[in-house]
Amino acid sequence: MSTVSSSTPTRYTVVPRTLCFVLDGDDVLLIKRSPQRRIFPGKINGVGGHVERDEDVRSAAVREILEETGVAVTDLRLAGIVNVDGEVGQAERQAGGVLPGVMLFVFTAQATGRDVRRSEEGELVWVPLTAVHDLDWVDGDPRLLLQALEARDGGHPFFTRIG
Repeated sequence: MSTVSSSTPTRYTVVPRTLCFVLDGDDVLLIKRSPQRRIFPGKINGVGGHVERDEDVRSAAVREILEETGVAVTDLRLAGIVNVDGEVGQAERQAGGVLPGVMLFVFTAQATGRDVRRSEEGELVWVPLTAVHDLDWVDGDPRLLLQALEARDGGHPFFTRIG
């Protein structure tokens, strides 16, 4: 039987979040994060956010889409789940703990309209799917969008890890 040192965490805590790719025909609604945002300023991503304590992930996805964009959606589908590792800090390492990671629930949905409202999170833009490779993405490329579209077409969610 092996023992695990308290300075080597074997488990961690995760924060549940949603990431949603809202589609209309051959376009996807994305957000260019505000340059004033602390995390990923100026980067492109889908819309989404935290899952509140009193809601399930599907309800959180619908709420976040509506709050951030003003767009109602239909055909919301879970496309994948991404385990995003947290960073281990020196104080946490000494205490045997870690900073939380993120459990990201990725969805696709169909927009019921294209009129978006202004968002404090950043600029909302409808982008042709053929142009997504040319954007400055949060993770450097549109792989989560592409995996979500493939999962939607194939009928099976994807599972991956980042970090």
